[in-house]
Amino acid sequence: MRRAGERGQASPEWLGLVLLVALALVATVAAGFPVPGADLARTIAGRLACAAGLGTDCDGDRGALALAYGPELAALVTRHAPRLDYEDGMRALPVDFRSCREDACAEGPEAGPVHASLAGEPVTVFVHAIDCRHPEAAGRDGFDCSGDRAGRVYLQYWLYYPGSATARALLGEAGAHPDDWESFQVRVRPGEATQARASSHHGYNGTSGDWLSDSGLVEKAGWTESTGRYFISGGSHAGRVGRRPSGRPRPRGRPERTGRWTDPAAIHLLPLEELASDEHEFAVSAPWAKGVWRDPEYRGTD
Repeated sequence: MRRAGERGQASPEWLGLVLLVALALVATVAAGFPVPGADLARTIAGRLACAAGLGTDCDGDRGALALAYGPELAALVTRHAPRLDYEDGMRALPVDFRSCREDACAEGPEAGPVHASLAGEPVTVFVHAIDCRHPEAAGRDGFDCSGDRAGRVYLQYWLYYPGSATARALLGEAGAHPDDWESFQVRVRPGEATQARASSHHGYNGTSGDWLSDSGLVEKAGWTESTGRYFISGGSHAGRVGRRPSGRPRPRGRPERTGRWTDPAAIHLLPLEELASDEHEFAVSAPWAKGVWRDPEYRGTD
């Protein structure tokens, strides 16, 4: 008798059938044939691979990604997840909004590597993937993969904080609001340097901040070569692409190299598509209500 939670050993015939169906689904989508719901096809392929135990870890975070995106796209999500570098003195951490909606449960240590808040909430980053390698299929799913978008994969890493205090020091409670969503976005294409950008108030930053973009007066794409690091400001949680350590003196006006961080392997990665619903209400726009959710080159944060 098999114990609860224990996986049984599939027969060779079952493994062969599941592998054949999974490969057929993936190959059909890869060939660009008009499969209704390409994302659904990948999800089904991932679930079949998990059911057969074909080398896919179907438990935990990585399993959730594989089930949502299929093994190949899930691997990209994991590979490009950034290290989170927090501004010195910052206490807030990105958390799962389903279990933490108050600042108190999202506060963590002030220094060193952090993987959870003092209340035990794991550092959580939600994921949204837009696969523009098959523009027509993506278009049928409601995504804009036109022009230069075609052929790229866009990975959006969404961070939720229970509150934002952009200008509390100047305006008191009028300078703060509950709920805050920020993002770090990566675009990948074979033969191109991987690029990234980070949301910052009303716009996007590369490795340098830009107050014109932050204020929304100028809309810029913000893409720059990815460093695999995401610098997060305290209070507002506005971000930029983190700089690689160089050993050189920091540029004037730049914050010191952070002494508080979360490594990619310590981040709780969760697919956000399955949670996109009006039943979750926030004081600010949810990621799935923003323009960039469907157009990965969108230059605004609304």
